Amino acid sequence: MRYAIVTETYPPEVNGVALTVQELERGLRARGHEVDVVRPRKHRGERPNDGEMLAAGIRLPFYAGLRFGLPAAGRLRRRWRRQRPDAVYIATEGPLGWSAMRAAKALGIPVASGFHTRFDHYMRDYGLPFMEPVALAWMRRFHNAASATLVPTRELQAELEGLGFGAVVHLPRAVDTARFDPAHRDEALRARWGLAPGALAVTYVGRVAAEKNLDLAIRAFRALQELRPDARFVWVGEGPELAAIRDANPDFVYCGLQRGEALARHFASADLFLFPSLSETFGNVTIEAMASGVATVAYRYGAAAEHLRHGQHGAAIAPHDEAAFIDAACRLSLEDRSRRGMGANARASVLPLRPAQVAADFDAILKGIAAHRRSHADVHAALA
Repeated sequence: MRYAIVTETYPPEVNGVALTVQELERGLRARGHEVDVVRPRKHRGERPNDGEMLAAGIRLPFYAGLRFGLPAAGRLRRRWRRQRPDAVYIATEGPLGWSAMRAAKALGIPVASGFHTRFDHYMRDYGLPFMEPVALAWMRRFHNAASATLVPTRELQAELEGLGFGAVVHLPRAVDTARFDPAHRDEALRARWGLAPGALAVTYVGRVAAEKNLDLAIRAFRALQELRPDARFVWVGEGPELAAIRDANPDFVYCGLQRGEALARHFASADLFLFPSLSETFGNVTIEAMASGVATVAYRYGAAAEHLRHGQHGAAIAPHDEAAFIDAACRLSLEDRSRRGMGANARASVLPLRPAQVAADFDAILKGIAAHRRSHADVHAALA
């Protein structure tokens, strides 16, 4: 089969959408399929790899480090006429994604869309709450043009169906448990963080941005620090809020962006992971922390609702209950033996989340919409 994947974000950008899309692409290739990737150009002069089309891109003015692709419907129609994909997966709802939807529809190519980002919730986080219903309507219109909208949790599937989204399909996420493994714990790294033996390393990993609700993580750490003066708060990631947080909290440990084996060591070298976001469609870092054997405190939302069991793997807190979030962080900071046991349980619970199975499920969805389109075409031909 030949598939096309259209995305506004792709590695080396580091975010959940980019990394998830790359894993889906690799999974399809591993299953023997041809995959055409359409993405924005990262810099002037960048040349496409085999099986890539690079579109023009512009940086998001309010979100440093991210870009969106400009429309390319004409180029896509010409490209897909030459090498027609059996199905197209559009991962993002930006201008490039919309133009890809139009091009695929014009050529009669079936489309699956990915619901990766809660842009409607972002409106609140960036001071534009009156735009939330507008953003939701825009997203609903986009996704309802597809044959299937793929979501990572059953909770989100039910929510979107209730909001008028059609053909919402659950595609679970996976985690590389060979890469994210407690065996990568690094005492030398912990020493560089300023931790004495037996001291507590609390961590946040992810975009340092307004939508991540990071003020709550800071308040939770300050509360537990009163109980555990040996604790250090280790931040892994970059984003538009980093400078302000660093200025206000010079005692935190800032490690910047980490990738690959270095990221795995940073996860596994922590003792407690705080993730207070309420804007995730999933939150890959939750299951990466769990795979790394790190007890986690998160709201019962996204990946935490799907996989984090309260009292077994850490604490899954009712959304918006800030007092309970802070209390759980404080309690787990004091319970060293219990916390380590929760980390081990968390690791065991995510071992069945295999990337190869997600790739197989994704492949089956794309084959299904392609077969459905072919059967409709055959019916129309017979009636003509």
